[in-house]
Amino acid sequence: MSTPETSQTLDRGIRLLSLLSDGRSMSVTELATALGVARPVVYRLLATFDAHAWTSRTQDGRVRLGLGVLQLAQQVQPWLRRAAVPELRRLADRVGATAHLTVADGDEGLAVAVVEPTWTDYHVSYRVGSRHPLDRGAAGRAILAHRSGEQSIVTTDGELQPGAVGIAVPVPVTGLEASVGVVTLGTLERDGVEDALRTAARRIARALG
Repeated sequence: MSTPETSQTLDRGIRLLSLLSDGRSMSVTELATALGVARPVVYRLLATFDAHAWTSRTQDGRVRLGLGVLQLAQQVQPWLRRAAVPELRRLADRVGATAHLTVADGDEGLAVAVVEPTWTDYHVSYRVGSRHPLDRGAAGRAILAHRSGEQSIVTTDGELQPGAVGIAVPVPVTGLEASVGVVTLGTLERDGVEDALRTAARRIARALG
């Protein structure tokens, strides 16, 4: 099978933005070295990015991400919610627990979509926008497991809230580190929950892909 034709300039631009994605600033020389190109190539890329506010300069001339990238990123969360909520609704009502989609944001997990079950007497209240370290809670641990090449179900007990049991699985979608999970105060039938989680993860991945 032939390899699809790609744009070298676009590829370099994406790689440049990725180099700055952790919030650090870099000099033009550092960017050129990291990309393996000459400084004039970096200057041409930055001229375009600066015009769209995707990059900006510090007082000493170093390059960092601009507010234009933040504005673009803010449009992603509504799209993720629209794609995930129907499956989260089915998941929450099937297992009787609060369901959520969590994405990696630096070293934290960010809840971008949450659906509570409609038929239970009580359930965990989990707010959209909630953050927690990736190494605490099932949702973040599932993302870390995916980074290690694992697709296993992750279960935690009381790591984020006393008495709360969380179960999560990575969402297998390219370009996004995410997990789908449920959280409850009490016990869940693990076998049934695992099957429901894997089904929801596959369907959300298809919706996002």
